[in-house]
Amino acid sequence: MSESSNKPPLSLSPGQWSFTRWQTIGQLEALEVHHPLFEATLFLQGAHLTRFAPKDEPDWLWLSPTARYQPGKAIRGGIPVCWPWFGDPDKNPPEVRKRIRSASAHGFARTALWKLEDVRESAHEVEICLSLDANEDFTDDWNGHALALMTFNFSIRGCQLALTTTNLSTEPLAFSQALHTYLPTPDVSRSRVLGLGTSDYIDTLKDWEYCVQEGPVYFAGETDRIYQCGEPLTVVTPAGSRKLTAVGSDSTVVWNPGPGKAARLSDFPDAAWQTMLCVETANAAGDYRVLNEGQSHTLGVLIGRK
Repeated sequence: MSESSNKPPLSLSPGQWSFTRWQTIGQLEALEVHHPLFEATLFLQGAHLTRFAPKDEPDWLWLSPTARYQPGKAIRGGIPVCWPWFGDPDKNPPEVRKRIRSASAHGFARTALWKLEDVRESAHEVEICLSLDANEDFTDDWNGHALALMTFNFSIRGCQLALTTTNLSTEPLAFSQALHTYLPTPDVSRSRVLGLGTSDYIDTLKDWEYCVQEGPVYFAGETDRIYQCGEPLTVVTPAGSRKLTAVGSDSTVVWNPGPGKAARLSDFPDAAWQTMLCVETANAAGDYRVLNEGQSHTLGVLIGRK
């Protein structure tokens, strides 16, 4: 994972952290990192990263200006954690769907309260680890028992996220998931995603039709596609480029609500679709995963400089 992964952890006493502080934002508890080389904001609800900015740079993530910070309410923007299912429950593969007891999209992890496990700091990076024990407390939503561990590593090079799922039940566990990364752009119509050319994809806006990508992905309105690709991608906007390198993923979701859906979304200004796009590192559609008892799988993404 990171250079600091083999270093002894520092005490979780806030007084002994050099760069990390507790902060209450709205009604939610967050960890704010103010390192000489970068800044970050991470909420315990949802293990939700809403800000990452190297020194003297704008935020690398897009966050809705009307986002709300309330218990049980998903934050619009940043990097929501979609787990242990992605998207509409009814659109998931049968093995995943049979465990879901909720009609809500994207699982319960993004509104659950995660536990702080570890904070490690150095002169070059900060690593924060959060956990969620999906046990009998979640039986109204899901039939399963798993441990989710989210590790965030921040440095001047970029930010790295890793979501490790361990099956704690005695039966095979099928699940889907995504790191739902929102990225900013001055103009989505002049932005594109490179690296998906020739990939097969499902166009969910065309009755889940299978298509083949030709060249870069451009945005001309609402876009919602599940690509069968886990290769490194480059997002190019008028403001610059970002490289996204996935781990443990053979599917990528590209999303923009367009003007019509933007007007119906909560906590989302009507015109905001023009200034953002989502490239989601996923295990979605046919790329769902199955773990036997005690097995683990890690889904990760490194967001870095091009």
